[in-house]
Amino acid sequence: MVEVYRAAGEAEAQIIKGLLESYGIPSLLKSTASPSVHAFTIDGLGEVRVMVWRSAEKDARELIRGNTDA
Repeated sequence: MVEVYRAAGEAEAQIIKGLLESYGIPSLLKSTASPSVHAFTIDGLGEVRVMVWRSAEKDARELIRGNTDA
């Protein structure tokens, strides 16, 4: 799997995940810290990475780019 978006927190990541899945692109969220411990982002802590299969990477990036300021 490859990262297609890095969200500042769980809520933002869930929105991106929902967008992708509404277009049939399965995704998963990956974080290095528990959101209950790090509800904010400092030096990458609290960030959540949105991951998709490599075969869906191009479509995922286009969807995200068309729906966010990323």
